[in-house]
Amino acid sequence: MSNAQKVLIIDDEPDIRELLEITLMRMGVESFSAYDVQSALKSLNKNDVDLILTDMRLPDGDGLQIVRHVAEKKPDTPIAVITAHGSMDLAIESLKAGAFDFVSKPIDIHKLRDLINQALKVKQESTQPEASESEQSKPLILGKSEPMIMLEKKIRKLAVSQAPVFIHGESGTGKELVARQIHKLGPRRSFPFVPVNCGAIPSELMESEFFGHKKGSFTGASEDKQGFFQAADGGTLFLDEVADLPLAMQVKLLRAIQEKKVRPIGSQHEINVDVRILSATHKNLENLVEEGLFRQDLFYRINVISLLIPPLRNRNSDIPLLCGRILSRIADTYQLPAAKLDAKAKKALDLYAFPGNVRELENILERAFAMCEEDTITEEDLNLNESSSSSISPLPSTNISSRPEGVSLEDYLMDIERNVVEQALEETRWNRTAAAKKLGITFRALRYRLKKLGLD
Repeated sequence: MSNAQKVLIIDDEPDIRELLEITLMRMGVESFSAYDVQSALKSLNKNDVDLILTDMRLPDGDGLQIVRHVAEKKPDTPIAVITAHGSMDLAIESLKAGAFDFVSKPIDIHKLRDLINQALKVKQESTQPEASESEQSKPLILGKSEPMIMLEKKIRKLAVSQAPVFIHGESGTGKELVARQIHKLGPRRSFPFVPVNCGAIPSELMESEFFGHKKGSFTGASEDKQGFFQAADGGTLFLDEVADLPLAMQVKLLRAIQEKKVRPIGSQHEINVDVRILSATHKNLENLVEEGLFRQDLFYRINVISLLIPPLRNRNSDIPLLCGRILSRIADTYQLPAAKLDAKAKKALDLYAFPGNVRELENILERAFAMCEEDTITEEDLNLNESSSSSISPLPSTNISSRPEGVSLEDYLMDIERNVVEQALEETRWNRTAAAKKLGITFRALRYRLKKLGLD
């Protein structure tokens, strides 16, 4: 009996069927064909297949009927649709209905082969029970609350698709972590995951950063540069804070996503790129569309599937688990004894609203870890009534305008802190106990800072 993978081709055009059959044969894959919806459904009821390729327009219906049937009856079988050129709306609708991916006519053989390889890889992995059960047993994200259990199920389901996913939620909820997990569990995991903070790129550099440039294409272009799309080729491009993209760049980004091609600045030729797009923002993108600040066509293109990350206040039963993991990580990082929360501290955290979500919890615990006595964090150490946006204590006032150009604020503040600590140590002849007293902090807090500043 043959163990070759099998593909069902559904198309009423003999030329297209022949092209697909020849392509699959050259890839060492068996295939058989159906010419309409009814013959396709009969064939699916009789045969197990590893992949389905279906045209959208069929004599007795459309490919969406088959996509929905497969999503319900054979959810582990990837199905890709073939659309007419320019039928992007139908392609997006098919992805929402559960299609793995799509390819447009006229068919690009290179793109078709990539799609087939990725889809067959997904099917092959789903039929390996030992590996599958092992993966299923590993938690993707930290939390056992109902919202996080549901989120993990969605992540696993979305990982095997190629549909663009729009991840939204409040700041600090872990949108990039979720994007990385979707990539890690999918068929693209052996290729790069490229995160891009869209709000951190100067507008005049955006086109070069996304699409690359050729040497000499503008002043300062001393060599060829690869853009984000090329860097992520074969893998995943994660557009964080996508709402911050200027309108002019949104137009170019939309074309790159739809055409799967980019043109580096100064080049006469376009480059094929194969990336999965994941995007995120904490802003309300629908409101920005209504206000004319974000293109509606781009919104529909990146928002094929929407994934909401719950805020920490809606899953406070996860706080003890998160605290344990965060405190353990901090202790390992600075090679200090682990700290534990006392009963009042645990209760205070349970009642706190966490406007900054998990990121704020991390900052609160890092500061408390440095300030606590005898490895026990109290309610006072948490200091929840004050801003928790910083993990260091206030430093002496300084003229912030004196920060050198090109030096980040974080590095600048670290230098100030290092100078203050070094000065205290020198004045006390490196007597750490005396230096801690002079600085008005605990001996543990000084040890923490010495590790953090590389002075230990």
